[in-house]
Formats: sequence, structure tokens, C-alpha cells
Amino acid sequence: MASGGGGGGGDDDRQQVVLITGCSQGGIGHAMALAFAARGCRVVATGRSLSSMADLDGDSRFHLQELDVLSEGSVKQVVGDVMDRFGRIDVLVNNAGVQCVGPLAEIPIATLQKTYDTNVYGSLRMIQAAVPHMATRKKGKVANMGSVAALTNGPWAGSYISSKAALHSMTDTLRLELKPLGIDVINIVPGAIKSNIGNSAVASYNKMPEWKLYKPFEAVIRDRAHFSQGIKATPAEEFATEAVSAILRKNPPAWFSYGQYSTVSSIIYHLPICVRDFIMRKAMKC
Repeated sequence: MASGGGGGGGDDDRQQVVLITGCSQGGIGHAMALAFAARGCRVVATGRSLSSMADLDGDSRFHLQELDVLSEGSVKQVVGDVMDRFGRIDVLVNNAGVQCVGPLAEIPIATLQKTYDTNVYGSLRMIQAAVPHMATRKKGKVANMGSVAALTNGPWAGSYISSKAALHSMTDTLRLELKPLGIDVINIVPGAIKSNIGNSAVASYNKMPEWKLYKPFEAVIRDRAHFSQGIKATPAEEFATEAVSAILRKNPPAWFSYGQYSTVSSIIYHLPICVRDFIMRKAMKC
């Protein structure tokens, strides 16, 4: 099911075609869709439902598509539709992701699996569907949305953090493997960005079982869901403008990080493990 501007010939050939996953209103993907459109790109904005992107409907700069990155069939259908309409995909932004809060020793394995299926395998499904079309033209860019949380490895969000660390590692490998095919790969590493991820984390947390081993930590575990959404969190629009500018460079960076905590997280990453552990125990009250 699709909505928005259609047609793929004529003056569209001068526009870069950008496919973004996870464009629900209030999130980073939505802000990036607007930022790419402001730079003159034709944006294929995707989400689990069209209603989550209703404010983009009717704007000729956007082509809206329902997409479930957990479904290989859905991924292939959307990529195929984009190729039929526009003839190419210049930029793929793998933004769709889920937050997950809970101690690893008690979190349901099915919940952890869904986190990885969305954050890691969802991105890889998109890459495997889109890359062959980019390789045919010997041109294209893939941007994967990581997280500075993967640099600090704090407690209470181990499933999310480890999924993003896996995505970072996968992105580094893809950068080397896809370069001979003419495709650039960028690791986008947001800091604390104001978005709806805190609300979605709380919603998923409310579905968790009652903790047994970690009952005394219940309040701080719940607070972890809101950690990135403090009053000093970087506005999503500001982050999106900077990230899109980096992606659209002729020679984009291998790594782009921006937002609150991005600098301090990089510093913590290079500290001795004992010092890093001390800082994270204090910050996350464990």
C-alpha cells in the first residue's frame, strides 16, 4: 500500500532517491526524511503503518510505503516497488529499530530475539534487497543507524546495546565488502536525541515479566527507558540536518556521531575497563 508522489521519469532523474526505514512521526527517521527532502531528494519514507507518517501524505517529495523489516516478503516488495517507480536507490538509510530495557539474566529470550531481528537482521534484509540494484550501477550509499550506547555498554539495556554493537561491527565489514561494488557505507551513531524512543521503550517495558533477581532495581531499570530523553537531549531535527549533510557528501565519512553524550561516550569507550565500569555503575545506579 502506497501513498504520496508517484512517477519515475523526466526531472526525477536529477533527484537522489532515498529509502528510509522507520519514519514514524516523532522519530529520527521522520526527521531525516524531512531533511533529505529539504536537500532536494525524492524520499521513500517507510513505516509499519501509513497512519504513522500521515503528515507527509500529499507532499510530492515523499513516496510513502508500509514496510515491516521483520518480513523478507515485505522488504522485497517495497524495494521492488521503488525500483519500478524510480529505477534506482541512491541512498538506503536503515533507521528502523526498537529499544529494549531489562536485565539480561531475566529478560525473555523471545524479546531479545525480536530486538536483534529488528535492529540487526532487519537492516541486513534491507541491504541484501537493495545492494544488488546499487551494484548494477556501481553507485550507492548505505547508512546504518547505530548508537553511542554501544560504546559504553551500560547496564539495564543489554539487548538493545549489544544489538547496536553488532550493527556497528556489521557496518564496518560492509564498508570493506561493498567498496569494490562502488557502494559507500556510513555508520551513523546518534547520541541522546529527542524522539519517541523513550515512550516506545516504556511501552515494551510494561510488557515485561516481574523481575525476581532484580526486584530492588525495578525503579532504576524503568528510568533507563527515559535516559536519552532528558531536557538537554539534541532535537531530532538538528541531528537529522547534520547526519543528512554527512551522508550526501561526495565522499561520506565512515563514521558520523552527533548529539548529547556523543563526545563523552567516545571518551569513555577508550578508558580502562575498570574506570568505565565505575562510571557506568554510578550513572546507572547498580
